[in-house]
Amino acid sequence: MLRAFVAAWIVASSCGASLANDLIEVKSSRSVKETVDRLEQLVKDAGFVVVARVPHSAAASAAGLTLRPTELLIFGRAQGGTPIMVCDQRAGIDLPLRALAWQDEQGQVWLATNDPKKALKQRYALPGACDPAIEMMDGGIRKFLAGATAP
Repeated sequence: MLRAFVAAWIVASSCGASLANDLIEVKSSRSVKETVDRLEQLVKDAGFVVVARVPHSAAASAAGLTLRPTELLIFGRAQGGTPIMVCDQRAGIDLPLRALAWQDEQGQVWLATNDPKKALKQRYALPGACDPAIEMMDGGIRKFLAGATAP
């Protein structure tokens, strides 16, 4: 029994570490709200559609729980995501794009999103025909993260 529990714990722990390695994380010089406000403006200016803004900490507070500032922005553009879904429609579970801003225990704000080269290309074993779309998405995401977190 103990052996099965330890084996399950090791598998669960390694899965979590793997997922964390699929993220692009950038320190922000702004508050969580300011970071997400800036990101939202950048993606809209680039022609992306903002699907939703999820105020996790506000929802926690409404439920009587405490959570440091945390917000999620969901955004996309069919011209970027559709070519990837043509290669493998299952990639649609990871699209549209999502970016999470949060304040850690030390008060540092972070902005993160899935790394398309790992979270999409590798997860779905996308063929080389999808490389241009993945590269374009990767470049755009990195530009958005840098712009949203800069002073």
